[in-house]
Amino acid sequence: MAIKSAYELAMERLGKSSAPKLTGEQKARLAELDRLYTAKIAQVELDLKPRIVAARAAEKFEDAEKLEETLLAEIQKLRGKLEAEKEKVRQGK
Repeated sequence: MAIKSAYELAMERLGKSSAPKLTGEQKARLAELDRLYTAKIAQVELDLKPRIVAARAAEKFEDAEKLEETLLAEIQKLRGKLEAEKEKVRQGK
């Protein structure tokens, strides 16, 4: 019995038919995209988290809050791009 991907499990929960089978090339591309976007998110965190800590240490709480909002927005944007690119791969585009 093969382990199902999160995508396949989500499709089952939604009551949709079985997810299309992915080729080895598609699976490799999806893994590459995961690695790429994990690195991009880590880079954003490495850039902003020290600035958030410094702002808090200087008791600039409004600045820290703005930086936290920026961090969350950037992460959301990157995750959205990742999912859009993964969907293109799944559809064979």
